[in-house]
Amino acid sequence: MADENNDDQHFENFEAAGGDNASKTIPTQCSALRKGGHVVLKGRPCKIIDMSTSKTGKHGHAKVNMTGIDIFTGRKYEDMSPSTHNMEVPVITSNDYQLLYIDDDYLVLQTLDEAADVREDIKVPEGDVGDEINKFLADSKEVIVTIRAAMGEEHAVSAKEAPRNMQS
Repeated sequence: MADENNDDQHFENFEAAGGDNASKTIPTQCSALRKGGHVVLKGRPCKIIDMSTSKTGKHGHAKVNMTGIDIFTGRKYEDMSPSTHNMEVPVITSNDYQLLYIDDDYLVLQTLDEAADVREDIKVPEGDVGDEINKFLADSKEVIVTIRAAMGEEHAVSAKEAPRNMQS
């Protein structure tokens, strides 16, 4: 009976530590990370903008100080870790879609492959990207939207006018 409680506790700890997100990251030794790369800081996928390593201390581990910018929100995060420890690196994907129209603050997008699948689950972004999308639509331009995905989140991160050979 005691073992069963232990298993439940382990499962709860796994869920609290990220659970589902664990498969969306890759463990990487801290000393292998580089400026311009990506890392999970405070549970958020970030691009590393600054790194410094302190000398080996009395207890034998050099520390790595990292500063990163959240790839979705632009918020700055900092963290410190021993250089020999593993940190999580987010698996990041980017895909381009053709924007068909906007419906109730959601982008209606179509894949650019032969399947031409339609999706309607990405909100119109706030800020410059959202303004750019609305301007393209107001000017009756065909729009390509780049969707970035990491750790179970997806956001529109850029928009550009479709090349002439794609326009109908």
